[in-house]
Amino acid sequence: MKEYRPRPAATDDVQLPAELLPLIEDMAKNVHEVWAQNRINDGWTYGPVRDDIRRQHPCLVPYDDLPEREKDYDRATSQETLKLILKSGFTISKKH
Repeated sequence: MKEYRPRPAATDDVQLPAELLPLIEDMAKNVHEVWAQNRINDGWTYGPVRDDIRRQHPCLVPYDDLPEREKDYDRATSQETLKLILKSGFTISKKH
């Protein structure tokens, strides 16, 4: 098998507008919720340490209860997703 080398889209040149910044946190929470729901659907439960055999994971908790470094991971995913959307020529607007 050929070695996999990730090549994420270059988004360093994309500046998110200030009005989208609150969306990052909302998206991060939803990213966690989707991940947690998928894990639970696959038979995982909360455990104080990750155990792949017992299917237990310490992050199967509400987003607000996650350690800050875990929230940062979800925030980074959300931020990069928003940047890619804008870099791809799409616009994001809020209905009023």
